[in-house]
Amino acid sequence: MQLALYQPDIPPNTGTILRMSACLDVPVNIIEPCGFPFGDKSFRCAGMDYIDQSMVTRHASWQIFLDSIGSSRIILLTTRTEKSYTDITFLPDDIILLGRESAGVPDDVHSRADESVIIPMTPETRSLNVAVSASMVLGEALRQTNLFPPLLTGK
Repeated sequence: MQLALYQPDIPPNTGTILRMSACLDVPVNIIEPCGFPFGDKSFRCAGMDYIDQSMVTRHASWQIFLDSIGSSRIILLTTRTEKSYTDITFLPDDIILLGRESAGVPDDVHSRADESVIIPMTPETRSLNVAVSASMVLGEALRQTNLFPPLLTGK
């Protein structure tokens, strides 16, 4: 299981996602360009000291990212579908793709996804924070695939 961030543009969200990925032992792909200098101070603050424990691969473009993923499925989290993330079966080598906070992903990226899923929300609301969305969908994917890290006892 992996996460991929398509051209992220809010450093604290990226830092929070990297912190989560370090805690859950999940690699993160950053598809550039980012909307901020990679390693920005606010990025590091949100990620705390977990950034250095994260498994991050930076890709200079969408095409370079695609060339690197082999046969892994891309599961796009988007508002442009009616299929809930709880209605698909996740596979261990899936990549959960998150779009830019300001604009999502362009049509060519959207059309390349193997699955497009949404988090059901009340009609009065528009969207969740991208880091919150990532945690919800990743949590379900890890649960389904039994890929959560083992529990540590005796702490």
